[in-house]
Amino acid sequence: HVFARDIKVTLDQFQHPDFVFEKNYDLRSLEDVETFISLNKHLPGVPSAEEVEREKGVTLGKMSEIQLQKIEELTLYIIDLNKKLEELKKTVDIQKTQIDELQNK
Repeated sequence: HVFARDIKVTLDQFQHPDFVFEKNYDLRSLEDVETFISLNKHLPGVPSAEEVEREKGVTLGKMSEIQLQKIEELTLYIIDLNKKLEELKKTVDIQKTQIDELQNK
C-alpha cells in the first residue's frame, strides 16, 4: 500500500489534452466510437485489457492524461447533444403553436 496526501506526476512527453478544444481537432462521431467499441471492446485511445496485461500495468501519468482527454471529449459530445436538444425543443414549440392555431380556427 502507498499512502499520500498528494502526488505530482511529471512526464517527459506529456501533452495536456486541451488540444481537443482546438477548431481543427477531429472528434470522432459517436457512431464511430460505438463501432470501435463493438469491434475492439474498449474506448479509442485507451489501452485494452490485453495491452495493460501485456505491459504489466499502465503508468499513472499516462492514464491520467488519457482520462482527461476522454473527459474533455465527453464534454464536447454533451455540448453538441445539448445544442441538438435545444433545437428540437424549438421545433416542438413551433409545432405546438401551429397545432394550437389550427385547432382554434
